[in-house]
Amino acid sequence: MGILAGISLLLLGVLAAPSLLLSRKPEAKALLDKIVPYQGVFGAICAVCGAFGVVNAFLKLRWLESFPIWWVTYFGTSVLELALGLLLGVGVLKMFIKAPQAQLKLDVVTTRLAPRQGLIGLVAICVGAWCVFANFAFA
Repeated sequence: MGILAGISLLLLGVLAAPSLLLSRKPEAKALLDKIVPYQGVFGAICAVCGAFGVVNAFLKLRWLESFPIWWVTYFGTSVLELALGLLLGVGVLKMFIKAPQAQLKLDVVTTRLAPRQGLIGLVAICVGAWCVFANFAFA
């Protein structure tokens, strides 16, 4: 959890829920059109980082005793990165995953997450903003 995780969550959230950004700032469409072609690669990288983060959060359960808010933030950031990374990077991930069963499970997970993509994007924007704020306020 740090400023890079916060910025990546903000970017993932904007890519996952573009209607929220465009309804408030229509002039942001040009900027959004520039980053959309890279969302698959960015999503795949974030999915891998999120998976490692989830595993690492469970390995650092002892943080709950002394730093509970940091552990919850770290775990939440990792889960959001994993979920949005899977949703946005499923096409790129399928190029690297050759096993048919793994591709089928990836399809099942993304099918379950897809109806909640906008909500997950909004939560990612909030958590990303918290990560950036906390990095400056408490570091």
